[in-house]
Amino acid sequence: MSKVEAVIFDWAGTTVDYGCFAPVQAFKDAFENYGLHPTFDEIRQPMGMLKIEHIKTMLNMESLNTEFKNIYQREYTIDDVHKIYQFFEDALMQGISKHTEVKPFVVETVKQLREMGIKIGSTTGYTNMMMEPVLASAKEQGYQPDCWFSPDSTNSIGRPYPYMIYKNMETLQLKDVRSIIKVGDTISDIEEGKNAGVYTIGVIEGSSMMGYSEDEYLALDDSCKQELIEKTRQAYIDVGADETILNFHELIKVVQEF
Repeated sequence: MSKVEAVIFDWAGTTVDYGCFAPVQAFKDAFENYGLHPTFDEIRQPMGMLKIEHIKTMLNMESLNTEFKNIYQREYTIDDVHKIYQFFEDALMQGISKHTEVKPFVVETVKQLREMGIKIGSTTGYTNMMMEPVLASAKEQGYQPDCWFSPDSTNSIGRPYPYMIYKNMETLQLKDVRSIIKVGDTISDIEEGKNAGVYTIGVIEGSSMMGYSEDEYLALDDSCKQELIEKTRQAYIDVGADETILNFHELIKVVQEF
């Protein structure tokens, strides 16, 4: 019998939305509506954070900060952050339903975990409103965690703070962080898990860290694919991940050997 009591999953890039494209495109649209031109790498760096904190983090990046000052001839303010956030929220809600497909091996793996007596929790950087279409679509496809929490549940304090994980623990009646696994696809996911004191795993394929659609990834030759896998794996390890998995198919073995 596994020593694991619960596995807590992230959403976009981890269990749904291969490559985590819904928020990336929404951030791109939001910043461009404000006259700014972030790269996809810049957009992905803070991925997984509370979205308003994500915007602040991007505005503090050297190139975007310089671009902002050149356009507006001043420093950015919290009012600018909220205006960009509103653009982001509008763009995301318009496009999110196109990016809710459950990733490969998720449904089967969750079924196996439940058969092992393991509870399924989840955390997200989305708000409750953003999660509504994601939850409905995932349920239709056969994936529904026992509970989920957004930063709306923790006084708008999201990752890398551990409070959403603690909300899962309270709801699922878990008493020992050492019996919990957190699985995510971003640096802030890993930081969230480590700050909570749980065993933390980075998933590689279909992650925001990798940033490739499934078709793009499958079209790569073996050497390019392997280089991308190792780069992503190392990025997780560098911020303290306890382990990495290529995809959900590898998770059961990790749980069995825990």
